[in-house]
Amino acid sequence: LCVLSSLQLVSLLLIGIAAWGIGFGLISSFRVVGVVIAVGVFLFFIALVGLIGAVKHHQVLLFFYMIILLLVFIVQFSVSCACLALNEEQQSELLEVGWSNTNSARTDIERNLNCCGFRVFYPNETCAADCLRTLHCKPCAPIMEEYSGMVLRFVGGIGLFFSFTEILGVWLTYRYRNQKDPRANPSAFI
Repeated sequence: LCVLSSLQLVSLLLIGIAAWGIGFGLISSFRVVGVVIAVGVFLFFIALVGLIGAVKHHQVLLFFYMIILLLVFIVQFSVSCACLALNEEQQSELLEVGWSNTNSARTDIERNLNCCGFRVFYPNETCAADCLRTLHCKPCAPIMEEYSGMVLRFVGGIGLFFSFTEILGVWLTYRYRNQKDPRANPSAFI
C-alpha cells in the first residue's frame, strides 16, 4: 500500500503542477499541459487499480497492475537515465531544436526569463520580454543552458527514486498476488 500511495502522490503532483503552471501563466502550451495531466490521470487510475486489487485480493487486477507498473518502470527508468546522461553539448543542441520548432515555448521563455533571441537578437524580430523596451536584452541560450543542467539532474534524480519504488511495487505485488486470501474458506485450499 505504501508503493500505491507513492504512485498516487506522483500522479497528483503531476496534475497539480500542470494546473499551477497554467494558473500562474508560466506555461501557455495546452498540448504540454494536456500531456502532463493525462499522464497524471493515467498513473492515478493505475494506482487505484492496484489499491482495489490489494484490498479485494483480486488476482487479475493485481496481475495487470504488476505488468503496467513494470512497463511504467521501464519507461521512467529510461527517461531518467537519459536526463542524467546528457552532456552540455547535447543539452545545447536539444535546446536549440526546441527553440526553433516551437513558437509558443519561445514566447514563454522570452517572457519568463526576460531575454530575446536564442544566441543573438536581431531588432527586426519579435520578442515578448520586458527588456525589449530598454533594448538591453540578453540572449536566451546562456540563461537556458544554466538552468537546463540543473533541471535535468533534478528530474533524473527524482525519476530514478520513483522508478525504484515502482520496481519495489512490482516485487511486492508479485509476492502478495501469490498469497492465499485470509478471508477465504481454509478448507477450500486442501
